[in-house]
Amino acid sequence: MIHVLKSTYTKPADVVEQTRPAHLEFLNSEIAAGRLLLAGRQEDGSGGVLVTADISTEEAQDIVARDPYTHAGVANYERTSFNGAFRAAGL
Repeated sequence: MIHVLKSTYTKPADVVEQTRPAHLEFLNSEIAAGRLLLAGRQEDGSGGVLVTADISTEEAQDIVARDPYTHAGVANYERTSFNGAFRAAGL
């Protein structure tokens, strides 16, 4: 399954920014490991979106659980999963 992990910040931006370097390092490691395909902030600045590779629900939940934003209590995640039956070449 492909999972869209949408985060919503639960603390003010200055508090979120304190954890941002660790969060970005975490995202880079997940991309390097092949578990994440895309990651970025939402246009309105209210949170972010992570798009996983084809991984299990448990693996997606583990990504959320290990995210420094989760540990710091500055964001909550909502997961939407789909089968990714139609894909661009290379995905």
